[in-house]
Amino acid sequence: MNSMKNWTKRLAMFCLFIMALAATFQSITGVSAKSFILPFASALSFTKPVSGSTTPLLEDAFDWSKYPKQTVTATGYTAGYESTGKSQGHPEYGITYSGVKVKRDLFSTVAADLNIFPIGTILFIPGYGYGVVADKGGAIKGNELDLYYNTVEDVYKQWGKKQVDVYVIQKGNGHLTEEELQTLNNDETLQVFRGQYTSSEKR
Repeated sequence: MNSMKNWTKRLAMFCLFIMALAATFQSITGVSAKSFILPFASALSFTKPVSGSTTPLLEDAFDWSKYPKQTVTATGYTAGYESTGKSQGHPEYGITYSGVKVKRDLFSTVAADLNIFPIGTILFIPGYGYGVVADKGGAIKGNELDLYYNTVEDVYKQWGKKQVDVYVIQKGNGHLTEEELQTLNNDETLQVFRGQYTSSEKR
């Protein structure tokens, strides 16, 4: 009973923190914080209590069933020659169709058929994390995705090729900038999960 009360108090404090953060953001920048917070606000109800000593997984932390679901075939890829035909030193090495650099982070860059998922679409991909559509691929048709990884070793060890249900958090408008991607990755409410997706960069 006490643990339930403690959990309720924590959740209430967390909600108050989010509201204060949004108010501060709007008063400093003059820009409504809604555009950054709304895609995630409805997911901020944890599906089960999380111990303070362990970091929850994104898959377990939120109720993803609130979002539209689509089955895709997802393949891991890198910025290297084996995936893109470009080597380091090429002027377009690591640069996506949207113009942003490839990134494996809390919000990673992914490639899609832009007729299905326009540039800027935010997806949640179980086993991979958040993916932001930043690129297209000549071989990507229909319900297919390419998920960015830093190395070929990461592709084979962590993903390979899978059929998976993805959740559409926010449909893109055909535009994505480095600043928008950075804002997503620096979202204070999600930093507890970030280390799960940046660990390979630290090796």
